[in-house]
Amino acid sequence: MNIELGVINDNVTHDPQRYVLDTNAAYRSDLAAIADDIAANREKRPIILLSGPSGSGKTTTARMIEQMLDSRGIETHTLSLDNWFSPLTDREKSLFAEGKLDLESPNRVDSDFLTQQLTSIYNCEPIQLPTYDFRESTRYFTGEKLERKPGELVILEGIHSLDPDVVGLPDEDTAKIYISVRTRITQNGRELHPAKIRLMRRLVRDYLFRKRSFADTLMMYDSVEEGENKYIMPYKYRSTYDVDTFMAYEICAYQPFLLEALRSMPLDERVEDMLDFLSEAAPLEAKNITPDSLVCEFIGNSAFA
Repeated sequence: MNIELGVINDNVTHDPQRYVLDTNAAYRSDLAAIADDIAANREKRPIILLSGPSGSGKTTTARMIEQMLDSRGIETHTLSLDNWFSPLTDREKSLFAEGKLDLESPNRVDSDFLTQQLTSIYNCEPIQLPTYDFRESTRYFTGEKLERKPGELVILEGIHSLDPDVVGLPDEDTAKIYISVRTRITQNGRELHPAKIRLMRRLVRDYLFRKRSFADTLMMYDSVEEGENKYIMPYKYRSTYDVDTFMAYEICAYQPFLLEALRSMPLDERVEDMLDFLSEAAPLEAKNITPDSLVCEFIGNSAFA
């Protein structure tokens, strides 16, 4: 799908609040149809696996679906795959410090332990939920437990959720969702690839909430993209549902955060097309974006944080 930047600008300039509300409502409508189907098949497929590349909006989308299922009277629990990462060995910590550890690899997940716990969840047996500390590269337990009751659902969101070597549950026991940005922004014969929208999201989020400079995020770009092509996208064919997380107004929302900052950086060919489109995008103030927007996962003030 393509959308003209001129159309976006006209809507943002004319009535930004209405454009945001209408765009958000359309996204929720797409997810509601998925939630209805998941609900209808909850006895057969009580585990929902949600995957997508970095910057696709996995956290917010999972929480939105959870909220929709809860509102239908179906208790739903959302878990992050990150908490099943394996603690780093001393050797791996050394490689990490040298920038030589493949952070995108599915081998970072303790798949045996994950599959064991998911099997217990499926069988309505209690488990102790793990928590992963990224600063210390260790896994620990707080005493928090989960015991799924019959009819309840569990969403597992993470980049490797659709990889059968990571999640060893039978296919028939799970519903699978793959999300990413699919829509391309066009203007005067030019195109902005969906991956660059995801990069904009990451640049803003990493700067605001992960204390990471734009230069640092860009430095990681090539390895992150390589990891996505190698480890994530090959499994999107396994999805039961596919979701385009593009929000039509989002380039305008990122423009105040990115335009001048990227202009002030040394020339980088990876941002040339982004700068081209950002320079022509009408700015959208954050006050016009409601907390239920997926965009708030990246700019802040999210109702689903």
